Amino acid sequence: MIVASLLLGGLVAWLGWPAPWAAWVICAGLGLLVLWGLWFFRDPVRRVPEGATAESVISPADGKVIKVDLAPLPVELAEAVRGLGHDPLVPLVRVSIFLNLFDVHVNRVVVGGRIVKLAYTPGAFVNASFDKASTHNERNAALMVDGAGRVLAFSQIAGLVARRIVCHLREGQSVAAGERFGLIRFGSRAEVWMPAGTRVDVQVGQRVTAGVSVLATMAQAASGVGVASSVGVASGVGAASVVGADGVR
Repeated sequence: MIVASLLLGGLVAWLGWPAPWAAWVICAGLGLLVLWGLWFFRDPVRRVPEGATAESVISPADGKVIKVDLAPLPVELAEAVRGLGHDPLVPLVRVSIFLNLFDVHVNRVVVGGRIVKLAYTPGAFVNASFDKASTHNERNAALMVDGAGRVLAFSQIAGLVARRIVCHLREGQSVAAGERFGLIRFGSRAEVWMPAGTRVDVQVGQRVTAGVSVLATMAQAASGVGVASSVGVASGVGAASVVGADGVR
């Protein structure tokens, strides 16, 4: 495509329209745009850290942690959660990650287990860094159960520029932690919901890497969708900090 842009520029310049230098500038711009597109869709090799355990929750996306709080699962997963014998209105530990235009946008599975439910929801395209993006924007949510029976969920959320969510998962599929499962094209948000007793190992403002960074550590006992009344947070917020409905306090 780059070669084609240069050839086109040469042809337009040779024909003398509109001006040789303008033709080259236009085609050089097109070539740079192509290069940026190739760079945006890069998919680097990632490996889950050796110290990770079955209780480790791996980041689903590259980006910056913008929120750590308690929140109920997405409403579109409510029926599936009830089918697992849990109350979908009980708030869970949630970590929200914002992906900018320069982040790798390939998404990865947070823990090993089985996909129970997938739910695509059409919606708006407000800035993905806003809280309302979680409920107002186009999104794709996945509910899963890990090998110990713990219930988790993660969501791909479109943003102001992102207009295409790609998810290769299937209901009933067995997955491994760090496995590629999709991508969100151009600027977006990813969220993870984890069971009661989970210790959050990242803090707001921290950069994380998909398939590599450990977001949190779950309690060894399977707690499912229990009441998440408190959660330990990494240094900078305080290991004994309480995460309330209004955030860390």
